[in-house]
Amino acid sequence: MQKMTFSIRKDQPLKLLCLGAHSDDIEIGCGGTILRLLTEYNNTEVHWVVLGSNGQRDVEASVSANRFLADAGKKEIIIENYKDGFFPYMGGDIKNYFEELKRRVSPDIIFTHARHDLHQDHRLVSELTWNTFRNHLILEYEVIKYDGDIGVPNVFVHLSESICRRKVDYLLESFLSQKGKPWFTEDAFLSILRIRGIESNSPEKYSEGFYCRKLVI
Repeated sequence: MQKMTFSIRKDQPLKLLCLGAHSDDIEIGCGGTILRLLTEYNNTEVHWVVLGSNGQRDVEASVSANRFLADAGKKEIIIENYKDGFFPYMGGDIKNYFEELKRRVSPDIIFTHARHDLHQDHRLVSELTWNTFRNHLILEYEVIKYDGDIGVPNVFVHLSESICRRKVDYLLESFLSQKGKPWFTEDAFLSILRIRGIESNSPEKYSEGFYCRKLVI
């Protein structure tokens, strides 16, 4: 297994774009990696975009993003209100939004949904990410759910247990509306982190897994 590092020096700004269809997707998919990057890079600029949220979920999304980005040098948190479950039928409007976003943001790394995700909203976000951002490092994250679409990642970010605990604590503390969901539990979130840790031989047992389609060395 080949180990690699980002080419950006840790004293230089690191620009991240985090894209999520729904208000907890980014945190579930790459929250631990974001927390790790913010501890390792002194001047990190994060653009955090949630495309589908409403009502109480707007407040939860904002609270959670601010918790995860507390150590960011600069942050922009955007919460849009495209209708949950209907993204493919609003494709034109969401595509226009992506084109506008591209004119404002030129990130070093983009975190987005996985192409094979069975949720229609997630798939559209992944598709538009690739259609819009043509010369960027894109890491596709995974979201555990009832559909059973977890695959075989080819990129892993090793995480300490303390970062994993912070990730899970922030999720459970921020998204109170989701606490009744059978998959929104501490053991579920830690389980996938532990499995990816086994697969990548993580020295501290935990990892987040990603899918990378293109990488230039």
